[in-house]
Amino acid sequence: MTEPAAEPTTAAATALAPAPAPAPAPAARRAPGPALRLTGLAESLPSSVPFVGPEAHERARARPFAARIGANESVFGPSPAARAAMAAETADGIWRYADPESHDLRVALAAHHGVGMENVVIGEGIDGLLGLLVRLVTEAGTPIVTSDGAYPTFNYHVAGFGGRLIKVPYAGDHEDPDALIAAARDSGAPLIYFANPDNPMGSWHDAATVQRMIEAVPPGAILCLDEAYAESAPLGTMPPIDPQDARVIRMRTFSKVHGMAGARIGYAIGAAPVIKAFDKVRNHFGINRAGQVGALAALSDPDHVAATVARIIAARTRIAEIAAANGLVALPSAANFVAIDCRADGAFARAVLAGLIARDIFVRMPFVAPQDRCIRVSAGTPADLDAFAAALPGALADARAAC
Repeated sequence: MTEPAAEPTTAAATALAPAPAPAPAPAARRAPGPALRLTGLAESLPSSVPFVGPEAHERARARPFAARIGANESVFGPSPAARAAMAAETADGIWRYADPESHDLRVALAAHHGVGMENVVIGEGIDGLLGLLVRLVTEAGTPIVTSDGAYPTFNYHVAGFGGRLIKVPYAGDHEDPDALIAAARDSGAPLIYFANPDNPMGSWHDAATVQRMIEAVPPGAILCLDEAYAESAPLGTMPPIDPQDARVIRMRTFSKVHGMAGARIGYAIGAAPVIKAFDKVRNHFGINRAGQVGALAALSDPDHVAATVARIIAARTRIAEIAAANGLVALPSAANFVAIDCRADGAFARAVLAGLIARDIFVRMPFVAPQDRCIRVSAGTPADLDAFAAALPGALADARAAC
């Protein structure tokens, strides 16, 4: 460890100082010490993040990917209206902080969903909102319920605030609503995380099932309903939004179908007292100003959303065809990705993943057995999926030779 730097001296301090005294003898070398005094909780946490980004892979490989179809981004991009709005704001207004109340965007989202402005909060993507929600209800040892293998960023936030994760297994590649509610009831957890459609499997439950889950939430608890993939799901997947129901908070994003992942704009819809609580902990100047105006413009372009969903459906079909041509099974998906069952165990799927990355195809996979028998492929352009189709046979051959 290097020694700490000497304190800087300003010009004013130098002018007022007396004539310099003879230089003292060199002081004894200080023993190195920690640069930062961490809390016990921070000390206990691993130095890791939920996902390794494709950019990190590219730096390690010293070359770019030919197809970036692993992070569930929308390669189809934002609407022309959103592009124009963000470009104009970047050129002329980005010197200003964003509106800390996100007033115009909240008004538009409230009208879009038929709720009040007081029922909407904006955040730095759903990831940022999850961190705020966890912070509001979690202290050291607080039990928090999720599915084993569900979205790992939620777990990351719970660990970061000292919570105790209670995980229930998937049931047939679907999250298990009954088991999640039972775990919350047994543990007294104040928060349940449930994604519909699900990441990483792409599976989904119908609106009636989700509504029964909401009605079964134990007293004193709240269901965090992550609906990041709502726009790409079949009709009848989302129950109606009741802004007065304090048992559930619904989270949506502009990162997926709207194609604005880099803008970091997500939002939550809930009962007014629940939404108001976010003001206690949120970063009031954390929203991207260009993202605010881009999201506002995106809401005015439903035709782009419909066109993107059509492209996603076509890509899901093509991914399933590629999987079948290679003796694999594509699981049904309501999201902008497809989980492909590699028909072996997690070690084999990891070998397939490594083979694809070696062939310049960026994909990901679930982390927990038995879902880790799959790889997960995001909807891509025809060129992306052509590259995936060309790389997959060799990756499978390498995996079979290794395993």
